Amino acid sequence: MLKQIKEDVASVFHRDPAARNTLEVLLNYPGLHAVLFHRLAHWLWQRNIKQLARLISTFSRWLTGIEIHPGARIGRRFFIDHGMGVVIGETAEIGDDVTLYHGVTLGGTSWNKGKRHPTLEDGVVVGAGAKVLGPFTVHKNAKIGSNSVVTKEVPEGATVVGIPGRVIGQPATEQEKNRKEMADKIGFQAYGVSNDMPDPVAEAIGALLDHLHAVDGKLDRVCDNLRRQGIQGCDEKLPELRSEDFESVKARGGND
Repeated sequence: MLKQIKEDVASVFHRDPAARNTLEVLLNYPGLHAVLFHRLAHWLWQRNIKQLARLISTFSRWLTGIEIHPGARIGRRFFIDHGMGVVIGETAEIGDDVTLYHGVTLGGTSWNKGKRHPTLEDGVVVGAGAKVLGPFTVHKNAKIGSNSVVTKEVPEGATVVGIPGRVIGQPATEQEKNRKEMADKIGFQAYGVSNDMPDPVAEAIGALLDHLHAVDGKLDRVCDNLRRQGIQGCDEKLPELRSEDFESVKARGGND
């Protein structure tokens, strides 16, 4: 449980450049408060202490403006940004590294018992005011635009906007997936740059990430061969990139 709480706190720093220190995050982020209350309420719900679980959920709603049914299943590093007005139903399932913005509803379209709320797989991002309604799946790394109303399954890596929701961005190519994997590995995120934005700087960064991916793969193969021969020296970690090195990039991206 403690490890999970640490991950929840770390996810705020990873996805909100306005976060300055741990104390600030613990005291001033209602999305984090709602997630922590939910983890306790869900633990009680699973042990059939349902009345107390609902009371904790109700108290959390009063405190944060975020309503999460204690029966909902939520994965690791879940982040609710701003949070006011978020509603997550009883049979909703949320994977790892999912992000919701304020006013999001993960709701149902039926009064029948059983699965009636959506499933969000790993890495999904849902924009402010979006409504995701029904017992379908939003697949990995999909993005749902602000104020969209989505009632059908969303493919992996797709972008959906509008009422009713329609796919406007196609799933990432293998090259784009490799770039994202390399960027995540070295801790780099180009704020304000998307796959459908033809920008010479973004293209240059993409070319560098392609090169790093190729070099990384070659080094892995060389190190594997060295280890088979009993030669050490491939276990040193790469130096981490400092977040302050990218402050000017973040500022241009328009984040608060």
